[in-house]
Amino acid sequence: MTPRTAPARPRPALLLLFLAGWLLAGVATAGPAAAHAELVATDPGEGARLEAAPERVTLTFTEGVGLGAGYARVLDSAGDRVDTGTATVEGGTVVIPLRGDLEDDGYLVTYRVVSADSHPVSGAWSFAVGDGELVPAGAAAAGGDTDPVVAAALPLTRWLGFAGLALGLGIPVLLLAGWPAGWASPRLRALATAGLAVTAGSALLALLLQGPYAAGSGPGSVLDPALLRATLASQTGSALLVRAVLAAAVLVVLRPAWQAGRSPERPQVVVAGVLAGALVLATAAVGHPVAGPWPVLAVAAAAVHVAAMAVWLGGLAALVAGVLRAGAPAADLAAALPPFSRLASASVTALVVTGVVQAVREVGSPAALVSTTYGWLLLAKVALVLLLLAAAGVSRVWVQQHLGVARPRPAGRRRVPAQAVAATAGADPAVTSAAEARAGQLAEAAVAERPALRRSVLVELGVAVVVLAVTSVLVGTPPARSAVAQPVDVTLPVKTSAGAAGSLQVSVDPAAVGPNTLHLYLFDEAGRLTQPAGIRVTLAEPAQEIGPLEVDLAPAGPGHYVGDGMTVPGAGTWTLAVTVRFDEFTAGTATTTLPVR
Repeated sequence: MTPRTAPARPRPALLLLFLAGWLLAGVATAGPAAAHAELVATDPGEGARLEAAPERVTLTFTEGVGLGAGYARVLDSAGDRVDTGTATVEGGTVVIPLRGDLEDDGYLVTYRVVSADSHPVSGAWSFAVGDGELVPAGAAAAGGDTDPVVAAALPLTRWLGFAGLALGLGIPVLLLAGWPAGWASPRLRALATAGLAVTAGSALLALLLQGPYAAGSGPGSVLDPALLRATLASQTGSALLVRAVLAAAVLVVLRPAWQAGRSPERPQVVVAGVLAGALVLATAAVGHPVAGPWPVLAVAAAAVHVAAMAVWLGGLAALVAGVLRAGAPAADLAAALPPFSRLASASVTALVVTGVVQAVREVGSPAALVSTTYGWLLLAKVALVLLLLAAAGVSRVWVQQHLGVARPRPAGRRRVPAQAVAATAGADPAVTSAAEARAGQLAEAAVAERPALRRSVLVELGVAVVVLAVTSVLVGTPPARSAVAQPVDVTLPVKTSAGAAGSLQVSVDPAAVGPNTLHLYLFDEAGRLTQPAGIRVTLAEPAQEIGPLEVDLAPAGPGHYVGDGMTVPGAGTWTLAVTVRFDEFTAGTATTTLPVR
């Protein structure tokens, strides 16, 4: 008689579709948040002409940054450095002290800093002292790009790290969950050992590449001592080094169990579990999760996401290498598939929920989902995950049909076969023997149709490899919310030849290509709105040699001016310069940059 199975649980695809609605609602209601540092203010301003040389240059970013292996320097028109070489960083502010003997000349400020999510941010702008000519910002363009070899090697390194983590942790988890015989498999031992070794090696390789990535140099500088010291002193470098050490430690702890071909003892399991948890956390605590709002929640969600990925994909690899190959014992097939089915179901749920949380945080708006590289990569990943879930659904149905694995019923409604009751009570050894024989028959019958399951699992594994590749690129892509237009609202000091003379609040909405609304509020030194004798605003894009373009202003009250319909002709980093005339003899300037998407 065919064993009775409970109704199949809802397909994971339905869960994904349900949570997709949550994603759309979340990105529709999520407010703008900082991620991937943007330069919002400079002192002196872009294109400013000063009567006397300043003592320092200040750059202000939207979030905390670090110099690390990057740089922040000031060059004269001949290309010689005029800064003291002791730039400092405090939060999102970079201060570059200058030499005290600067002459009338044009000066170029060039920088390459590392944002909290480990990605470099670079740029250049210029100012002039006295009668000096402005230095074109394009003069520094050659040093602002990431080397193509380094740019290609980093995603490959991340992919190797994710794949190694899946093999090194996912396989042991499956064996501990209900397939102890797998510890004696030479294939699984080789895969898990290689996985942990690759995890450690990829972390060290990423550590070496982070220096050239931050500095904008080539692969020939991976062993540069100065870059290595700068990387190790950063949060990213520390996390990568810890990841390599933890992967090696897990390998050492599990090695005796693999060599003995049997399950590790409880103390080994506890130690390995703690180390594996720390390894997952170290993997999650790099990149986008540590920047922006709610970093603790983001790192926790990323850690669960990474752990679920490792358990699911590592289990798939164990099935292919262990029980789905030709000639594998039927008993191993029956022992391995039920625990994997349960692990996969829990992993899918965790992946979907944490994936939605991460997407809502990193995307920010529906427009960003369909208008940015990050958004399109995320949509591609979702499409691949749907395909992956479809293949997983086919595999799960096969397991239910051939091995009688079904969803457990609630305790009050569960129907327990008489054979199972007798077996657990030890009442009738004959019945127990019959139940075991029946289970053996099911396993033998399943072996005959094993090729169908193997094909389905291979499809899962193949798609999963592509998903990991997309994820590796996604991790290194600036978040979608930082790549779309965001309104600008900043307060700037108004600089005169005698020093600061009040402040200017600048608001630009939406800071996008096309018409924008500009609001200016001028305050005196006591913080009161004050009416100037005259005010002038210009827009320029030095990298594209556009401008300065005049902006028409209309008075809207004491100290308040509006530029309704201010047109920005194209994307780029625009400089908005405001000249304030207080009286016949006194004028001041304030400038800010507008990242226009």
